[in-house]
Amino acid sequence: MIGLIQRVAQAKVDVNGQTVGKIGTGILLLLGVEKDDTPEKAQKLCDKILNYRIFPDELGKMNLNLQQANGELLIVSQFTLVADTRKGSRPSFSSAAPPILGLELYQHFIQLVHEKGVGFATGEFGADMQVSLVNDGPVTFHLQV
Repeated sequence: MIGLIQRVAQAKVDVNGQTVGKIGTGILLLLGVEKDDTPEKAQKLCDKILNYRIFPDELGKMNLNLQQANGELLIVSQFTLVADTRKGSRPSFSSAAPPILGLELYQHFIQLVHEKGVGFATGEFGADMQVSLVNDGPVTFHLQV
């Protein structure tokens, strides 16, 4: 399971011209699910993201996690994150989870975030989405479990 996280001042996702998810200060998570991913990996990634210290403390150092910064999480499924780009000029998606597993683990991840009491919004799994954000920093990290 792969998470590309970006610290944002704001972010939103639109589908067919309608905003389906929107947050203020927080993290935009692009979530990629691989075919060997499990609910346990989803739990590990969720814990890592929610505890990752990427927000500034009173001295401006990245010492606060999402909840300490009173931030929100925008969760967007991102199939292309799992692409193998090491060979040639066309990505391979052989490690991607089939759609049913991808949806199941995406929904499981959302449930884990909900259980933690974090404010969140989501995109729409499998949809053609337009994501807008104001990257704060910029601060971007690639996390994989």
